[in-house]
Amino acid sequence: MVKKILLLFGTRPEAIKMIPVYNELLLHKQEAETRICITAQHRAMLDQVLSFFNVEADYDLDLMKPNQNLYDLSAAIIAGLKPILEDFKPHYVLVHGDTTTTMAGSIAAAYSGAIVGHVEAGLRTYNKKSPFPEELNRLITSAICDLHFAPTHLSKSNLLKENIDESKIVVTGNTVIDALQTSVQLVRNDSSIENYFRGLDIDFSKRIILVTGHRRENFGDGFLNICKALKEIASRRNDVQVVYPVHLNPNVQKPVKELLGDVENVKLLDPLPYEQFVWLMDQSYLIITDSGGVQEEAPSLGKPVLVMRDTTERPEAVTAGTVILVGTDKEMIIEKTLMLLDDEQKYVSMSTLHNPYGDGNASKRIVEFILKKTSQEEYD
Repeated sequence: MVKKILLLFGTRPEAIKMIPVYNELLLHKQEAETRICITAQHRAMLDQVLSFFNVEADYDLDLMKPNQNLYDLSAAIIAGLKPILEDFKPHYVLVHGDTTTTMAGSIAAAYSGAIVGHVEAGLRTYNKKSPFPEELNRLITSAICDLHFAPTHLSKSNLLKENIDESKIVVTGNTVIDALQTSVQLVRNDSSIENYFRGLDIDFSKRIILVTGHRRENFGDGFLNICKALKEIASRRNDVQVVYPVHLNPNVQKPVKELLGDVENVKLLDPLPYEQFVWLMDQSYLIITDSGGVQEEAPSLGKPVLVMRDTTERPEAVTAGTVILVGTDKEMIIEKTLMLLDDEQKYVSMSTLHNPYGDGNASKRIVEFILKKTSQEEYD
């Protein structure tokens, strides 16, 4: 019997990490009928990733609205999924990570009677307010899901502490590494991307410091401190070029443009398509970010990362030494950036360490586990 599997996601990071699973499932069409449902929690950025990977959604809730709050989004996802789940009647629904789509989608899937699988399960800060609402979303999703695809052994141990049955957990690595390994080879051979950046007046003869920031908990004073730190780094070091693709959220745009808009060696960009961002990561000297995905991706490219968060649900990278937590402390951001610019031994040490997030075969492990479970169910 062919099992019906629905993949659900709504943001660009989710798409990047779920498309490798989708592509792997397509190699097993005799065993699985696979469809994609998107909520479009992030419309433009999500569509761009789907286009890059040449993937089309079978269902599109198209839920993105200006200034949408968590109450409305959660309710809309659950209500919007009901007719889709009734139409397709999936045996399995796979959700990813820590978004509102993940949390609300897992609830709707459980209501439908489907087996719910959580890709990138078990990440924890044990602080429901940091990151918010991501930590809360993860906790709720783990309580609902039937299958837990943990990226690391630490993630698995977190789940075991919460009394989740070990037989329902499999350590897979992180699917973001699967996506990155494919993408980086494509962008390195794409001269149009390099030509695009050369036309933006970015000085690639200097060391590129790539910056990203969007976390809700950093709004306000946090972003002011971040921008002040970047401004001072740029003013003190004319041997660097700071490149900052600025998130569209007004809480990010306002402080960034006010404090950094006229700094000579800071280049502010619109949000980048995925392939352009991968290319820029590959060209950068170091990365300053509050993004979870970048913490996982950058070490595979040999890029040290300074994480502008006080806590991280990805402590493996901190333990491995591939990232350093600097929070939104202005002096800490400046100090650690200058250290990596000036201390070659420390830089080389960080850039050559082993990435704890996998070998690029996470999707294969997830699909093998599901298909094996499906075969066992049929035999039983």
